[in-house]
Amino acid sequence: MKTHITLMLFIGMMVSTFTSTAQQWEKLGSRVINYNLERDVIPVGAHERSFSKLRIVVKGGAINMHRMVVEYMNGERDEIEVKHNFSKASASRLIDLRGGERKIKTIEFVYDTKNLARQKAIITIWGKH
Repeated sequence: MKTHITLMLFIGMMVSTFTSTAQQWEKLGSRVINYNLERDVIPVGAHERSFSKLRIVVKGGAINMHRMVVEYMNGERDEIEVKHNFSKASASRLIDLRGGERKIKTIEFVYDTKNLARQKAIITIWGKH
């Protein structure tokens, strides 16, 4: 009986930890990607929170991401080399922002498409506190 109660408490703690961790990610914005060499900007400034990590998720089409430029609310900018070929359903590595948690104004992406299927990709950017 004690083993059963201990196991149930352990499972409850694990679910609670996972849920609180998963809730730290917040959708910052999305863009439908055009073909050829492009630049797109996602405005983020409406979010009141600061973020320390970013993740890029691509669905629908393939793109070759070259870099992204993160502009913070204080006017500073970080140019981050991404250099990743995203397939039709893939995500980037975790991208740590310099300086810890920071308020983001915009995120600019520089990419090109190599999409023979002619399906437009959708980029979604996620931020973690």
